[in-house]
Amino acid sequence: MILKRFLTYLGMALLVTACYQFKEPKKPKNLISKEKMVDILIDSKIIGSSNITNRRIMENHGVDLKTYVFKKHNIDSLQFVESNTYYTFHIKEYNEIYQKVKDSLEVLKVFYQNLEKKEIAAAKAKRKQDSLQVITTIKDSISNLKITDSLKTQLTKKVLKDSSFLNKKVAKFIDKTKNLSEQPSKKLQEVIESKPKN
Repeated sequence: MILKRFLTYLGMALLVTACYQFKEPKKPKNLISKEKMVDILIDSKIIGSSNITNRRIMENHGVDLKTYVFKKHNIDSLQFVESNTYYTFHIKEYNEIYQKVKDSLEVLKVFYQNLEKKEIAAAKAKRKQDSLQVITTIKDSISNLKITDSLKTQLTKKVLKDSSFLNKKVAKFIDKTKNLSEQPSKKLQEVIESKPKN
């Protein structure tokens, strides 16, 4: 939108310049400085090159793309057209402005490409760190299982080695159950003997 509007104003300025037939336009009272023109043109190019998704995001955040550049730089469209017309007539100055715009856009492009590379590298490093953490956790779990299994094995071996301890426990158990099994049979025999015979 802004790029279209900018191109419209630029076309009008070129048309006005062509109509003047080399007659120099008067210097506007509110002429925009070269430095400010560079900033305005940079912002116009950036907004003009934004894709549909970025434009929707800006509009959703209350940015009016048609008037954004003018509001940002506190100018109006007439002031821009008059200043642009003046600079287009003075082609040397206009070339200086556009060279600065081109250089600035190139610097911004390199800056954002480097920033993107850093973000990608940081994301890769984070994924790698997360993967290492998962691997470490798995290794720790496996080590804990091995230790637990090792302790169980050692305990089993100790119990089996110490057969005298086990033999004593088994002998006590057998003695207790033997006494229990003998008592009911004695009682049963006493009952049978005490029964009167027919």
